[in-house]
Amino acid sequence: MDWRFKDGTPLYSQIVEQMKNCIAGGDFEPGEKIPAVRELAVGAGVNPNTMQKALAELEREGLLFSERTSGRYVTEDREVINEMKVALSREFVKELFENLGRLGMSEEEIKTVVANWEGEGEK
Repeated sequence: MDWRFKDGTPLYSQIVEQMKNCIAGGDFEPGEKIPAVRELAVGAGVNPNTMQKALAELEREGLLFSERTSGRYVTEDREVINEMKVALSREFVKELFENLGRLGMSEEEIKTVVANWEGEGEK
């Protein structure tokens, strides 16, 4: 996993968001065991307590579950995952409109740009 952190936002919150993106994007499949806290913490370059806090939050949200002696797993409840995908997509769209609005674009101009976007610069 390629961790990227920004200043100004708590690390555990950023870990939660990045893990959600990995689950939504299929990097972690439903029912898949995720790496141990220490392994994730070392890979991210964060304190294990920070990683533990983030994973506990993901458990509270129903995206992960623990098996007492064998570790943590991604939920197998596809409805929970789909609800998270919808919530993430709404947040991404909101951010897009806010960012382009700051550039002076109207809502209609933004919709036109999005409708006409063909993956410019992709692949």
